[in-house]
Amino acid sequence: MRTIRQSRKLRGVRYDVRGPILVEAQRLEAEGHRILKLNIGNTAPFGFEAPEAILADVVHHLPEAQGYSDSRGIYEARTAVAQYYQSRGLRDTTVDDVFIGNGVSELITMVLQAFVDEGNEVLVPAPDYPLWTGAVTLCGGTAVHYRCDEANGWMPDLEDLESKITENTHALVIINPNNPTGAVYSKEMVEAMVDIARRHDLVVMADEIYEKILFDDAVHHHAATAAGSDVLCLTFSGLSKAYRVCGYRAGWVMVSGPKEIAGEFLEGLTLLANMRMCANVPAQHAIQTALGGYQSIDELIVPGGRFYDQAMLADKLLNEIPGVTSVRPRGALYCFPRLDPEVYPIDDDEEFVIELLRAKKILVTHGTGFNWFAPDHFRLVTLPDEEVLTEAIGRIAEFLAARR
Repeated sequence: MRTIRQSRKLRGVRYDVRGPILVEAQRLEAEGHRILKLNIGNTAPFGFEAPEAILADVVHHLPEAQGYSDSRGIYEARTAVAQYYQSRGLRDTTVDDVFIGNGVSELITMVLQAFVDEGNEVLVPAPDYPLWTGAVTLCGGTAVHYRCDEANGWMPDLEDLESKITENTHALVIINPNNPTGAVYSKEMVEAMVDIARRHDLVVMADEIYEKILFDDAVHHHAATAAGSDVLCLTFSGLSKAYRVCGYRAGWVMVSGPKEIAGEFLEGLTLLANMRMCANVPAQHAIQTALGGYQSIDELIVPGGRFYDQAMLADKLLNEIPGVTSVRPRGALYCFPRLDPEVYPIDDDEEFVIELLRAKKILVTHGTGFNWFAPDHFRLVTLPDEEVLTEAIGRIAEFLAARR
């Protein structure tokens, strides 16, 4: 019989957050081991629950959520998103500028399918949320990684970014707050990045899913504000993280800037939205309540709140391990520590985290899985409560002590 092979389109596509290390974790679980999964930012397993008002509104609307909706999303949800951006200073945002999707992940893939042609280059940060690189590759484009500078709080290296622009470059991806580093970009940094896009006629794609998870004096600045009326900007966000409803898959993309030059692209995006019928309709009814209601996230990101206290504890404990340094996260839900190569000479960081998994039953993700350039980092999710987090990082410290 003929061997059934995967499509050639998948060559070069990786998503290591759920790759071989997760397969190994599942094998160990099948053997009866209990694995602490610190590889993905899934809030529910760690005791975070959605605000009651969101659950109640979804339940209330279930009888009218049994059929397909407008492929772009229900009117109430799109209106709520448009009004949110209007309140953030983007006063020209309208309902027609908003597409609702099954989380930001689906919308990233849809937008890139509508935008990327064979051979197009898209600038993506390194490290990145790996779906961006994988989706660009799947769509036939080339992800070109610009360096973020760990010594400068993981800020993008603007000189490196601009040096990688060619005649084939079509878009600039900005992930702010950044996953996996926890960096939050200053107003000046966002403006400088958008100005590069302006001078080189690039579309800006701004992944802002963590925009409400900010620590200390960090302030989030929308790329769309800097883009103004002369740079096409696609802003991605949603409910998963700030409202603790990862499983609802309720996200959106908002289009701003000179939409008159993007008619054909937007027609293609609408076509793809039509082809998937619509996003999950019950979850769409959560959007208006979430954006318009009490913002319980504010209690979690200040001292005494779990997001804040756990992030600071993880940063402290990691930096206490000899040969480990971690830049203090300014937002998001992760730490991205560095293993000093002089202390821990690692050639294959995927194998390193698999060894950690087998020895200590802790599942983290290797740094090259986020398209970082060297096998000297890993990403740790800071969602467990302080007791569990202390135990987990203690096990990592024990494992590293044996390798020094």
